Amino acid sequence: MLALNQHHELGLTDDQVIEMYRYMLLTRKLDERMSILNRAGKIAFYLSCQGQEAAQVGAAFAFIKGKDYFCPYYRDTAFMLVIGMTVREIMLSLYAKAEDPNSGGRQMPGHFGCKRLGVLSGSSPVATQVPHAVGIALAGQMDGKDLVVYTSFGEGSSNQGDFHEGANFAGVHKLPVIFFCENNQYAISVPVHKQLACESVALRAQGYGFPGVKVDGNDALDVYQAMKQAVDRARSGEGATLIEATTYRFGSHSSDDDDRGYRSKEEVDAAKANDPIIKFKAYLQQTGLWHEEMELRMLAEIQKEIDEATDYAEAAPYPEDRSALKYVYAPTSRHLIFKSERGV
Repeated sequence: MLALNQHHELGLTDDQVIEMYRYMLLTRKLDERMSILNRAGKIAFYLSCQGQEAAQVGAAFAFIKGKDYFCPYYRDTAFMLVIGMTVREIMLSLYAKAEDPNSGGRQMPGHFGCKRLGVLSGSSPVATQVPHAVGIALAGQMDGKDLVVYTSFGEGSSNQGDFHEGANFAGVHKLPVIFFCENNQYAISVPVHKQLACESVALRAQGYGFPGVKVDGNDALDVYQAMKQAVDRARSGEGATLIEATTYRFGSHSSDDDDRGYRSKEEVDAAKANDPIIKFKAYLQQTGLWHEEMELRMLAEIQKEIDEATDYAEAAPYPEDRSALKYVYAPTSRHLIFKSERGV
C-alpha cells in the first residue's frame, strides 16, 4: 500500500501523479488495441508491456527531456510515451508505414529510435543497447555535457556479455548511465530461478563498483524515488547505478508466443491481482485526487486518441520500394559513376 501523499515527499505535484496515471492507462489501452489489431490480421507482430507500466512510467519521470539520452529495450512502450513519442507514431511503427519515426517501417515494432527524443536506435539481439548507452555516457563525459543516459533490459538480458562489459566499463570510468532491469520473471519461457544463481540482478552491481538497488516495479513512486536518486547521483559525477524493478509480464513474450506452455493460468491470475495500474488508481483515490467521473472522462479521451491514431496509421502510405536500400549502402558518388562510364 502506498503511503498517503507519498508523492509530495518525493517532490511530485498532484498534477504530475495524475499525469503518471494517465500514461499508465494510455499504455494499457494502447496495448489492448495492439492485441485486437494483431488478431484481426492488421498488424503482424507486437510486444506487450502489460504489468510493467508503473515501472516504466516511474523511471521516465526522473529524466530531463531534451537533455538526457535513452537506449530502451523492446518492451518500453510506456517509457517512450512519457519521453515524447506519440500514440500515432507508435501505430505507424506497428503498421510499418513510411512515417514511422523509429525506422521508416524497416524494423519490427519495439525497435525504438528517435533523434528528436534522444533515443538511440535499437536492434533485435538483446542487451546490445547496453554498451551503446555506455558509449553515449562516455562521450558526454568527455565533452563535459550535463547528461544522463538510461538503458533498460529484462533480467534475461542481464546474463549477456554485453551487459557485463558495459557495466564494468561504466564502473571503471564512473559514467553517468543508469542500468534499469525490468525483471518480469521470464526470459521468454525461462523462469528467473533458472536464470540467476544469485539472489537478484541488483547484487551484480557490487562487482562493478557502483550501487545496485532493488525496487517494487508495481509501485511507480518507489521506482521514481530510486531512479531520481540515481539520476541525481550520475549528474553530479558519482557514476552509474543498477536498478532492478521486480514486475510481472501479464501477457506472452510476444504476439507469436503462447505462454500457456510454461506457466499456469493460476500464476498469471495471481500476478494480475496486484495490477500496478489498479494499485496507483487506489492511491490517487485515497489522496482525494481521483474519482470515477474523472476516470470516465480520461478513458474517453484515451479511446479517441487511440482511435484517431489507428485510423491515421491504417491510411498512411508504406515506404516506397526503391527506398529499401536507402540506408544500407552509401550513395555512389558522381566521380565513381563518371569513371565507370569511361570504362576506367
